Amino acid sequence: MDKITDLKKIVINTLDINKAIDIVSIDLKDKSSMADYMIIASGTSSRHIQALSEQVLEKFKDNGINECKIEGKESNEWKLVDGIDLIVHIFHPEKRKFYELEKMWSELIPKEKIII
Repeated sequence: MDKITDLKKIVINTLDINKAIDIVSIDLKDKSSMADYMIIASGTSSRHIQALSEQVLEKFKDNGINECKIEGKESNEWKLVDGIDLIVHIFHPEKRKFYELEKMWSELIPKEKIII
């Protein structure tokens, strides 16, 4: 297996162990050039979301991804942890339902529309 696939498993396991809800992995390789995978999960409270994002960031750094960062630090309802080839979104359940990222990225997107 390659490094990004192994890291994806580590991140999913970390989210699961720390009680993230509804963890979903989306393969973006043929849909976007921004990343290989997107993981989406929910937290139960603003503190839980913050803690999950910090734990994911730590896993990225432990695995040699030093350019990673957390977006949405000021938000209580969502965080995005940018691990370059692996992006992790952590939402409050209501905000996740509003954005519907799983639906948007699970649909087949024509190649001419994937330039970001």
